[in-house]
Amino acid sequence: MALPTKGRVILETTVGEIEIELWAKETPKACRNFIALSMEGYYDGVIFHRVVPNFLVQTGDRTGTGGGGESFYGDQFEDEIHPRLRFAHRGLVAMANNGEKNTNDSQFFITLDRADELNGKHTLFGRVVGNTIYNVLKIGEAELDKNERPIYPPKIRSVRIEDNPFDDIVPRITAAEKQAQKRARDVAQKEQEEAARRKGAKKNVGFVIVYAGYPIASSIQESSHTRRSIHIKNKGEI
Repeated sequence: MALPTKGRVILETTVGEIEIELWAKETPKACRNFIALSMEGYYDGVIFHRVVPNFLVQTGDRTGTGGGGESFYGDQFEDEIHPRLRFAHRGLVAMANNGEKNTNDSQFFITLDRADELNGKHTLFGRVVGNTIYNVLKIGEAELDKNERPIYPPKIRSVRIEDNPFDDIVPRITAAEKQAQKRARDVAQKEQEEAARRKGAKKNVGFVIVYAGYPIASSIQESSHTRRSIHIKNKGEI
């Protein structure tokens, strides 16, 4: 018999809802982290960056690379391996790590099938319930590139907390506050781009040289190109 759950959230994704029940009693740190980050809007807009067909789908990294992530506690936190929580079927929700013990942050995955090889290696803290499992399976059918990354990645739009088992959580910032900050940044960026466009328009002045009554040159534009290198830290195998 499965252990009773305590806590429930709904992921609003681009493929539909995914309803998750939590084992908050057995894995309090992982569930508290998940609830707190959800309250802060951390997962809003985050893609499913990795899909392994018939195995798992992975998300929770705001960088979308698989090499990022952060916990509500400010640092990675320890595993919570419970002997009665096993990867016995599809739809199980667990913490991703970097291949070592006690390296949990914000990334998590959902299984697409039984996965006995994960037992004892990852904190299993929730399960997908009802027909919403079929939306998880849709993600598992995404078209992939050679690195198991969806070409058109599904996305978490928002997380709706239906039953919060931790009434003492005080988010560092609420999802609404984060959205307001994002809107303010977007407005400021548009203003900067418009100012740069106006400034550039003054430089890109076309002119005509007339020789013997005929035009021989027109329009000189100034342009600059910058390059930057990006180092991507891979989180590794879940």
